[in-house]
Amino acid sequence: MLDATPLTEGWILRYERRELPAAVPGCVHTDLLAAGLIPDPFLGRAETEVAWVGRREWTYEVDLPGARSGSGAAGGRDRTDLVFDGLDTAAEIRLDGRLLGSVRNMHRSYRFDVTGTSGRLSVRFASAYAEAEAVRERLGDRPNAYPEPFQFIRKMACSFGWDWGPTLVTAGIWRPVRLEHWSTARIARVRPLVTVEGTTGKVELHVDVERAAVEAGLRLRARVGGVDAVAEVEGTSGVVRLEVPGVERWWPRGYGEQPLYDVELTLYEDGGQGLDTWRRRVGFRTVEIDRGADEHGTGFTFVVNGERLFARGVNWIPDDAFPSRVTRERYRARLTQAADAGVDLVRIWGGGIYESHDFYDICDELGLLVWQDFPFACAAYPEEQPLRGEVEAEARENVVRLMPHPSLVLWNGNNENLWGFRDWGWEERLAGESWGEGYYLGVLPRIVAELDPTRPYTAGSPWSGSWDHHPNDPAHGTHHSWEVWNREDYAEYRANVPRFVAEFGWQAPPAYATLRRAVAEVGEELAADSPGMLHHQKAEDGNGKLERGLARHFTLPEGDFDRWHYLTQLNQARAVATGVEHWRSHWPVCAGTIVWQLNDCWPVTSWAAIDGDGREKPLYHELRRLYADRLVTLQERGGALVLAVVNQAGEVWEPAAPRLRRMSVDGEVIAEFSVPGAAVGPRAVAEVPVPREVEPAGAKEFLVADVDGLRALHFPAPDREVPYPRPEFDVEVAPGAVTVTARTLLRDLLLQADRLDAGARADTGRVTLLPGERVTIGVTGWAAVPDEAAVRRALFCVEPAR
Repeated sequence: MLDATPLTEGWILRYERRELPAAVPGCVHTDLLAAGLIPDPFLGRAETEVAWVGRREWTYEVDLPGARSGSGAAGGRDRTDLVFDGLDTAAEIRLDGRLLGSVRNMHRSYRFDVTGTSGRLSVRFASAYAEAEAVRERLGDRPNAYPEPFQFIRKMACSFGWDWGPTLVTAGIWRPVRLEHWSTARIARVRPLVTVEGTTGKVELHVDVERAAVEAGLRLRARVGGVDAVAEVEGTSGVVRLEVPGVERWWPRGYGEQPLYDVELTLYEDGGQGLDTWRRRVGFRTVEIDRGADEHGTGFTFVVNGERLFARGVNWIPDDAFPSRVTRERYRARLTQAADAGVDLVRIWGGGIYESHDFYDICDELGLLVWQDFPFACAAYPEEQPLRGEVEAEARENVVRLMPHPSLVLWNGNNENLWGFRDWGWEERLAGESWGEGYYLGVLPRIVAELDPTRPYTAGSPWSGSWDHHPNDPAHGTHHSWEVWNREDYAEYRANVPRFVAEFGWQAPPAYATLRRAVAEVGEELAADSPGMLHHQKAEDGNGKLERGLARHFTLPEGDFDRWHYLTQLNQARAVATGVEHWRSHWPVCAGTIVWQLNDCWPVTSWAAIDGDGREKPLYHELRRLYADRLVTLQERGGALVLAVVNQAGEVWEPAAPRLRRMSVDGEVIAEFSVPGAAVGPRAVAEVPVPREVEPAGAKEFLVADVDGLRALHFPAPDREVPYPRPEFDVEVAPGAVTVTARTLLRDLLLQADRLDAGARADTGRVTLLPGERVTIGVTGWAAVPDEAAVRRALFCVEPAR
């Protein structure tokens, strides 16, 4: 039976004339950091101090233990392979000076025959810049969104920096490496096709075998759900087919359970000796995208097990600029945060990586649908060699590698490249040169159709479905809404109803404690425009867009960082709420929103709901409200207000009669109505007209709608014009809780618990209290219960203009 020896100990990294201990898996930056030779690039402006790392060659070395040799069973011979699950990126692998091979793709695994040899193993990494620039020189330049050559090397694109990420071009053995010892034959590849008809699950295991003994007779035995099947290996391949009666279907979270079935495949000789085993978990479900044309355009609706769903999504970027540091526990923490916020779909964005099995395993368990981009983003990618062969090889490997996971429901060709070709001036600059269209409309759909016909493919995001429509036409297919953040007020999200919003978002700084650690504690001032803050703001004119976004609603808080910090975080939550509420209220015309973005890879002002230290921003708590099964929102329809009652649960919702109150900001109820309630069907939206008598008139009034414990608010004027009373409230502090009782209107009250203790977290985001109302906010992680004065300093709400 095949056995493996992990190669995790004894590695060294050659640095100038020194030898440093090296962690494998790991990377150059983390090894240098552990040795105290570079500053932490996440703190202050140290990122610029380590830029030299990406311009050097680096060599990892270890003594390779002796490989076993001798006669195996059935006349076979023993074999030892050196297996790398991931090398970042361009490298030569040598054993005692003998070249085993050269590699140039971070997204692939590699295997070398080292049977009967031992000695000094070295992995010499070229500078990723040198590799990319050499390919660019050979193939000619191509346009991209950032001034770095990331599209000329098959490496995580955001290593070269992004509008939320640092430029930290590293190298290293970023995934596990091992020696595999085997005799006669081994399982080289398993391509599982998993389908379901009624209550019968069907599994086809298409198996490729590598032989050391050509004459050996080989068989395959598979078992799943108590069902066994056997098949012969003919040459180097075989197919095992199983039908499993009475299976339970796998569902997205909120739609049902997530039953998973263990599959075990064994390769053995005719005499019965086991040679190799492959094990995975699968789930039985169907998935398609309804892209049918209708009176609104061309749809894009996920259909799982025949159930049409509004996708409540978030975009995912690599959770660390050095992805070798992301553990299974960290994946679980972050993805559990997503599930707890009501998310049911995670899009793995195309400037990152194919994540490890740990990521998809956890999504399988949590019921999180996965939309997987192929790694192409925001650039024109050459289609010539050496890149074309690498693209095909990596796609083939990763499609097969990820096929067992029921959570994976969509392959997507690229991020924004089809849009970029049409709108970003690429077509003229390219002058006929290749730019990636052949990948997205040719190579990749062909590979998916050949290897994984159980899942849909789309050429890109955004993509209207064909060149007959603009790639980012909101009426057709998927849409990215970035004009609002870049140039407009977030109220403009209500200007249209896209069929599926695959990206939109609004920036805000990270949590206060995160900023203190990353900026203030290394000697930088906490001010919106201080050098340290600006270094941790990577978006073009990012702070200018933040301030223009604030100015449309608030009087800008000159020189008051704490107030600026609160208002920018509040504006982020409000902006995303404006979009999601509007689009959810238009289901089924709009069939999903994927917020940009869930997470960060370092401490930075960005669009994330969870910052680079893992702290939830107010947006995170807002997502819990926006993505709940039941949502109420006040929307305009034809110049009049309606109360949209959204029910994404699987059962009928019969809410109590909605209570509508027209109020003054001083707390007076001017008019009140209880409008007739109506049952809202499962996965449906109902609209209740708002009587004219309760529509607010002018800046001094607002509308409150309460339905079964849910609340919607409508203020007809921007905050800077609203004569809010000076906030007055009482505070009670107890272990694990803060209770606030309002004596005046408190709009968007927020407790920033990490101001009390860097480890403290609140379980509630922004909340508006009417006079006499109270809220209890749960708090965990503080070392000691703070006094009332400290709590008051950590409480913020909208105040009258100063």
